[in-house]
Amino acid sequence: MPVPIIDLFAGPGGLAEGFSTLVDTQGNRVFKIKLSVEKDAFAHQTLTLRSFLRQFPVNALPAEYYDFLRQTITQAELFDQYPEAYQGAIKEAWQATLGATSSEEIDSRISEELEHENNWVLIGGPPCQAYSLVGRSRVGGVHEDDHRVHLYKEYLRIIAAHQPAVFVMENVKGLLSAELNGEKIFPRILADLSDPSSVFPEHVSSKYRIHSLVTDQIKTDSDFLIRSENYGVPQKRHRVILLGVREDVKAEPGILKKSQKVNLGSVIGMLPKVRSGIYRDYSHTEEIVTGGILKKKRHYLPVKDSYENWSGRVSKYASELSSHFPEGNAEPSGFPVGTGVEYLSYVTDTLSTDHPLYSWFNDKKTEGVVQHASRAHLSLDLKRYMFAALYSKVHGKFPRMQDYREFGDDLVPDHENVESGKFNDRFRVQLPDEPATTVTSHISKDGHYFIHYDPQQCRSLTVREAARIQTFPDNYFFCGPRTQQFHQVGNAVPPYLAFQIGQIVRDVLNKHEELTNAD
Repeated sequence: MPVPIIDLFAGPGGLAEGFSTLVDTQGNRVFKIKLSVEKDAFAHQTLTLRSFLRQFPVNALPAEYYDFLRQTITQAELFDQYPEAYQGAIKEAWQATLGATSSEEIDSRISEELEHENNWVLIGGPPCQAYSLVGRSRVGGVHEDDHRVHLYKEYLRIIAAHQPAVFVMENVKGLLSAELNGEKIFPRILADLSDPSSVFPEHVSSKYRIHSLVTDQIKTDSDFLIRSENYGVPQKRHRVILLGVREDVKAEPGILKKSQKVNLGSVIGMLPKVRSGIYRDYSHTEEIVTGGILKKKRHYLPVKDSYENWSGRVSKYASELSSHFPEGNAEPSGFPVGTGVEYLSYVTDTLSTDHPLYSWFNDKKTEGVVQHASRAHLSLDLKRYMFAALYSKVHGKFPRMQDYREFGDDLVPDHENVESGKFNDRFRVQLPDEPATTVTSHISKDGHYFIHYDPQQCRSLTVREAARIQTFPDNYFFCGPRTQQFHQVGNAVPPYLAFQIGQIVRDVLNKHEELTNAD
């Protein structure tokens, strides 16, 4: 029987995808996601769709799903074809807000799904914005009345009330340094998780051993930090992940095995080339006085996006920058698919067959690429993107704001933090020869931090490229508007990392069962 999993703060299902991909020697799933709880409507739609697919055997998705990806049938028509699987999905994926939904209702749903099973697994990470280093820099610290700081306590209450054999809690690096009223938060969280009843005495709960997934010799708080690039994820994503093991579980967990770094170019370089779109042109600059300070304000006019309009501007920018970067070629060429589409029929492999993640990403039945369309940008942003890509190609690093100034005033963006020096790396090219920087939910806003390294494409990353960096399989579909798709991708735990964590959890539970049976 598969081990039950309850997934809290599930997002689009990154942790669940990794755990549910794990199979035994007979090809059956080791874990069964019994309940995924998520408050966001679009992420919940994505969860429901993926939950629907988990009602089918591994590697046996229904043919109609691929019709849905190709946009020949709707999602409703897909669900209508398999009403039993759809009922299973809406039972598994629950849209609810932890901390707002009553504890009684949450406890009832969890108990109903667990059916008195003792050895089950809790996964999930409480929302991290309050701990986030960037978030804290914007709002000036962590505040006690920020409900997000204490959402982990709802996670803790569920541990106290339902006592999983193992839990996996993910959070941001900023958790290690966050303070509340001058006191570090992290040691308090470790103490709480080790003894949930100390916070919730109404529940007589087991105690827990809190383990690192990267070392069995914990010396500092940073030993709980996982650097994803060390474990086959093409991204320098650094996250705190705690593995809690109930005190009666006799087995000691192993640690993640390091693997060769995977660079960005190997993961997105073979995807079809798509050009950026444009939607506004620079018109003129106006000098205005705000709060006694003279500022310059640029004005823009709408422009129709077409290959002719786009290539005319890009050719002009390439010519202007060619004297600075004679060895770089930014002249536009070879865009048969334009700005891309939601489904692109494409029979050529988009990943080298000897790539370490080939079998993880690949699903030949898709017969194409899903959600690989570029965003529209200001025409001047295209020049900034082109400059950044050319600069990075020549210097092996992305330019800072002073480099933009050096090459021309029109490269300096309209942004109030430019003069203050904040966000000096606001425009960041993702370099092809190393893992990407961290994909975050901020990618949903403008994409400046996630510029493609190819100067000819001069654009930010597509949803599919971001999803590959996050190691979502190529058949993973994100629901909602594109902004929300980006948001979901950026908030997720990389499924391939979750898969490796799942292996460790499986081994703990198997060893515990062996030791228990031996007694």
